[in-house]
Amino acid sequence: MDILNKVRSYREEENKLKWEGTFEEFLSIVKERPSVAQTAHARVYSMIKGAGVTERDSQKLYEFFGEEIFGLETALERLVEEYFHPAAKRLDVRKRILLLMGPVSGGKSTIVTLLKRGFEKYSKTDEGAVYAIKGCPMHEDPLHLIPQHLRADFFEEYGIRIEGSLSPLNTMRLETEYDGRLENVLVERIFFSEDKRVGIGTFTPSDPKSQDIADLTGSIDFSTIAEFGSESDPRAYRFDGELNKANRGMMEFQEMLKLDEKFLWHLLSLTQEGNFKAGRFALISADELIVAHTNETEYRTFISNKKNEALHSRIIVMPIPYNLKVSQEERIYQKMIKDSDMTHVHIAPHALRAAAIFSILTRLDVPKKQGIDIVKKMRLYDGESVEGFNQLDVEELQKESQNEGMNGIDPRYVINRISSAIIRKEIPSINALDVLRALKEGLDQHASISQEDRDKYMNYIAIARREYDEIAKKEVQKAFVYSYEESAITLMNNYLDNVEAFCNKNKMRDQLTGEEMNPDEKLMRSIEEQIGISENAKKGFREEILIRLSAYARKGKRFEYNSHERLREAIQKKLFADLKDVVKITTSSKTPDEAHLKKINEVVARLIDEHGYNSNSANELLRYVGSLLNR
Repeated sequence: MDILNKVRSYREEENKLKWEGTFEEFLSIVKERPSVAQTAHARVYSMIKGAGVTERDSQKLYEFFGEEIFGLETALERLVEEYFHPAAKRLDVRKRILLLMGPVSGGKSTIVTLLKRGFEKYSKTDEGAVYAIKGCPMHEDPLHLIPQHLRADFFEEYGIRIEGSLSPLNTMRLETEYDGRLENVLVERIFFSEDKRVGIGTFTPSDPKSQDIADLTGSIDFSTIAEFGSESDPRAYRFDGELNKANRGMMEFQEMLKLDEKFLWHLLSLTQEGNFKAGRFALISADELIVAHTNETEYRTFISNKKNEALHSRIIVMPIPYNLKVSQEERIYQKMIKDSDMTHVHIAPHALRAAAIFSILTRLDVPKKQGIDIVKKMRLYDGESVEGFNQLDVEELQKESQNEGMNGIDPRYVINRISSAIIRKEIPSINALDVLRALKEGLDQHASISQEDRDKYMNYIAIARREYDEIAKKEVQKAFVYSYEESAITLMNNYLDNVEAFCNKNKMRDQLTGEEMNPDEKLMRSIEEQIGISENAKKGFREEILIRLSAYARKGKRFEYNSHERLREAIQKKLFADLKDVVKITTSSKTPDEAHLKKINEVVARLIDEHGYNSNSANELLRYVGSLLNR
């Protein structure tokens, strides 16, 4: 019964938010909280900003899109700062339809859904409260009751601009129900709801021959004409079209560019003048954010048609490309899996990363810059450090490929192939090789991929496989080195002693003979080379280590194995190289001896406890790495 108690509690909370009063009482609320009079565009901007904004690497990150949109920080910043922000300030951009344009499964629909769900929640807060004339099917702004000749005085007193005219229905109601006394008109607080068609509308094109314009603007109720005597009587009209119901909030046009022309022309007046024509009435005012989404091919076809020039000038196109960061692509797959019935399946670590590497490679343009290949570009885009390149190089790469991310493999394809791999495999566990195999097989069934792209994508699967091979070896390396942790610490201390002597230009003393000797250059280089420290860079690296050692000593801390990330990596790689023969024997022997079996069990336990594998995937990893080392 706990769920029913929560339902009751939610209902009680909603009832507490309800408000009803006269227009005179409403003006007191406006005086106290001017935000209740903000436009739809200002409301959506306040909603996004109010959720929180952080800055990272000179880029704004909006928490509103938080755990739903990944890797589109640049596109979202542009959307908020170039459209919503100026539109909220009543600049001319608000008189434009917002068109999200991008490839399939790129996040366009998710952005629109987030805005709609956000509007619903925001209208239940004090900051996002919305009030409307009670009984109005269009949830009309009560401030429309203020006569045109008094609006300048209202602005002087309240600091609020009023736009739009009172609708024909409410004009009649003001005279018939309230005897012209606007101060007595009843006002109520409303809550946006897509399901209840309050402040949020959605329009989807259907067969142009059968779809009625009434779906957008409402229609005459012929059953009431006998009662009211005329089709031009507003009481004989149903103000229930999507444009009517979306007033004060937002209107989503799905596949807008597929709409018949007669539907599109209604948007010209609505976007430019803030009103539209319905029935035999004067223009009806509406304040709503119009959002549409489409793909690039349909958009190009649309703008090539001369008939659409007038509407084209009233559209602001916001490109929504695919994500181009491997780490963010992994999060997309994790979210899609979490939302499915596949959560019981064990997906081995790095399986999704291997798929993400393949996906991102298909979306990237091959770089023109000398000395950089597509893999390095992928790593730079993901924030990894690549020797010889920096953030300026990333910006240069982005400038040379401005349309990047508008093509390539979409996340849904990857999830479909992962699903195929799961269904096929009897054991409820899949690894990176299963995923890459499924992706490869799927390319042959992908009808929309050209032979040229198929060949290119097959190469990217091979690259993803090589990247995974390195990851797999590092994973086993860490687990094995942990089993030899004492050896790793001894090796590190030996290296530090030699570095200290080298930097201070001192001699080393042999612990057994007491003989003085030079620092062991061969040992130091054998470790440094593991992480790509060149001969020219060795002195700087060693001095950096010595500085870190001194800093720890001053603070009374001990320099541990994990105190320097790159040194730890170098020690691990060096030890693993030295242990390679042991690893080969341990992972590939069909009948390991007792010592080797113990080592295998230690490594498997480590992979399970510390790295997220299960017994099956850990053993598969060991066998695979063993085969790699034995090649």
